Amino acid sequence: MERQNVDMYMLTNAKYFPSDKVMYIKEKLKNMDDEKYGLLLSVEMKNPTTLLILSLLVGSFGVDRFMLGDTGMGVLKLLTGGLCGILTIIDWCTIMNKTKEENFKKLMSLL
Repeated sequence: MERQNVDMYMLTNAKYFPSDKVMYIKEKLKNMDDEKYGLLLSVEMKNPTTLLILSLLVGSFGVDRFMLGDTGMGVLKLLTGGLCGILTIIDWCTIMNKTKEENFKKLMSLL
């Protein structure tokens, strides 16, 4: 893929990925076929800030875990009130990193 397209993609989407994996993503994008660029742009990434806000507001109901696709933990949080609030507090600290990792996995499955 052209360097200009790689730079533009990373400029607009770097906030969705872990910062330690940005250089790896750039290298993978440079080696990608130009035909996959349109498909790459159509993939929706989850916003880590949005998930943090959801976690703060309704995290004890498991909404944040359901949004990530982690239905097992979502059901557990829903039925137990976030394990009496303990898992909810843990998620407040870790939900942004989990979201970025999920976005990274989604991108790697496409590449």
